[in-house]
Amino acid sequence: MKTWKKAGVTALAGSLVATSAFAGAVTVSGTANLTYTGNTGAQDSGSAAAQMNGVDGSRWGTNKSLTFSGSGEMDNGWTVSISQTLSDGNSTGLGMTLDMGDAGSLNYEADTGARGIGKIKDMIPTADEDVGNGLDANGTTAAGGQSGNVSGGTTGFHYSKVMDMVEIGIGYSPKGGSTAASGGVTGSGAGASSTSAFVKIDPMDGLEIGFGTGEKAAGAAGDNSQTDDESTMYISYVYGPVTLAYQVSEIDTYTAAESDDEQTKWGVLYAVNDEFSISYQDHENDDSTVTTDEEATGWSASYTVGSMTFKAHRNKGTNLGNVASMESEHTEVGVTFAF
Repeated sequence: MKTWKKAGVTALAGSLVATSAFAGAVTVSGTANLTYTGNTGAQDSGSAAAQMNGVDGSRWGTNKSLTFSGSGEMDNGWTVSISQTLSDGNSTGLGMTLDMGDAGSLNYEADTGARGIGKIKDMIPTADEDVGNGLDANGTTAAGGQSGNVSGGTTGFHYSKVMDMVEIGIGYSPKGGSTAASGGVTGSGAGASSTSAFVKIDPMDGLEIGFGTGEKAAGAAGDNSQTDDESTMYISYVYGPVTLAYQVSEIDTYTAAESDDEQTKWGVLYAVNDEFSISYQDHENDDSTVTTDEEATGWSASYTVGSMTFKAHRNKGTNLGNVASMESEHTEVGVTFAF
């Protein structure tokens, strides 16, 4: 049996005293959504003829989520907080955050939190959903509906620090096929880890500029050398009730034979008043291997009364996945209750 030297025990005890946390409060919040949805594009599930004939099934849907949050303060003034979200009875978010005051904040997410560059992957303003919501590239939704999005991973660490008009963020998403349980590892299926960082600058009132860069896992599992290089930059400006934003993202794949993406997005939001907002977004993605550009446009609106928000959006995409004739249209109206 190993024994600890007295100096080691003393140092360990001092560390525990310095970082002990007091008991904190636990809060519960939640949302419930009711929506009516129509998908009418050529690539959407169910043929266009079937949808026009009204045989594509029910268009009403609902979901609900509960978020449990708790925090406690340490002797040194740092704060430890945890949160877990249950959506329709399933866990969709488990996070832990260490707020170190002037030294910044360190967060770990188990499954659904954007890391690093993923925090600024879409800085275009919207009143409801973004321009890619609901778009379907292949009739099954398996491939998604929008190309060229950067990502720093969803599981792992994120460090952030705000200094006057500058904010920095650093993300690390460890390799792995799935989330590891406490005390365990993910086993086979691991690819490369994802690392990325970003910086935001507020040089004047209303103006924000940001840039991010990083590497994300790509290619066959188990080959840690296969990563895609990615970058994004954006600028947004708020003038009274109007918000304007423009963003460009690039993804360079790890082999010359595979396609590189260059995504361009812009949007405008108009806050009619404190309760009512409308917005418009435009998206385009250029694939280096084909001449067909993916394009999408969308508008959205929201109106809030107390704890209720009425919302609507309509998105339309053409040449999805940079494949000619791939089209999708998504219209959704609904109401959200917050409690």
